[in-house]
Formats: sequence, C-alpha cells, structure tokens
Amino acid sequence: MAVNDNDLHILRDIGFAVKPGESIAIVGASGSGKSTLLSLLAGLDSPSKGEIYLDGEPIHQFNEEQRAQLRGKSVGFIFQAFMLVQSLTALENVMLPAELAGKDNAKQMAEELLERVGLGDRVSHFPNQLSGGEQQRVAIARAFITKPKILFADEPSANLDGKNGHMIEDLLFELNQQYGATLVLVTHDDKLAGRCERILRMCDGELTETEQGSQTNVV
Repeated sequence: MAVNDNDLHILRDIGFAVKPGESIAIVGASGSGKSTLLSLLAGLDSPSKGEIYLDGEPIHQFNEEQRAQLRGKSVGFIFQAFMLVQSLTALENVMLPAELAGKDNAKQMAEELLERVGLGDRVSHFPNQLSGGEQQRVAIARAFITKPKILFADEPSANLDGKNGHMIEDLLFELNQQYGATLVLVTHDDKLAGRCERILRMCDGELTETEQGSQTNVV
C-alpha cells in the first residue's frame, strides 16, 4: 500500500506459530495492527510480503477463491459487529455455513447449537429482534457449526455490556474446549486475554512481547 509515494507498513517483522488446540490472545491499543493481523491469519486479506500457513496451507500463495475454500473447511470467525444476515432468521444464519459446506443435516446441527447457546426459543427471530448478546450467541453458534479446526474472534465482547460480555466470553471458551478448536482472539481487555494460554502484545505493527496466560477458561 502506498500513500504519497511512501510505503505504509501496517505490520513489520512478525513471526510466530500457534499449536493445534492452543488458545492465544493478540493484545494492543487501537491502531496497533492486531485486527489487520487477525484478518491476514484468517485469510480474509493477503499479505504484500511474508508467508502465512493456515492449517498447513500456504495461504500467502492463494487467490481469494482458494482462501475462501480453505476458510469454509477449516475456519470459524466471530466478528465484533456480529455480521449476521439481516434477512435470515437466527436458525438460517447458523445453518448458512453448513449448507455452503454441503452438510445434509445443517438444520439439525443449527438447532442443536442454538439450544446449546441458550437460544432454542429464538430460532425464528431475525437479528433486529434479538439483543446484542443474543446476536453474538447466534454468531458463535454459526462459527462452530462446521466444527472448524481454527476459530478467530475479533473483540467478541466489545460491543456488549458487562454481564452479556462475560457470558459470551465464558461460552466462547467453553465451546472452544468442547470442540477442541485452536482459538486466536484479538482484544484490548487484559483480563480476557489472560484466560488464554498465551498472550501476544502488539504496538505500532510489531510484536513486543509474549507471555503466558492463566489458562483458566471456564468460570
């Protein structure tokens, strides 16, 4: 990316590996580059330089279609702004990734997951009929329906009040442990980050330190 003929380097000299089943948090102030890094790791964007391997695949060499196919097979993503399809019900939103993956039992899987996140009585509601906490629970169920190997979460509780935020965090770690997915989350909340096994801190597009979390995931 160029600005006034000068290169704008958003991320610099970043290198790390994540083990299968590990939970890590990427922490930093707004503008530190953590959400950009998450998008690159998940294959939502492609790097101008460097190498990124996702589930063993060199996604830095992939085009958008190839990255999308890999995401559909191996990745779940939880967005800060929920990103639900407004014209679909809660059930239909959760079913969508499974249907795209060709799952025959998408409806049953979606119903079971919505029941699991406490929304069994809200399956026919549209996003605008749900609270913020309920919408994020739908988004979590949607992320887990394909049983992804890797789950990415971008500030999953930032748009919620304290009570709903803590409930979402507990649910995220509980389901993560149940399904055995690798968890990579971005947050500015040190308390949430501390629940992960490892914490990567970022400043001005660089990793500044790595530390161990508490690994106390379920309250």
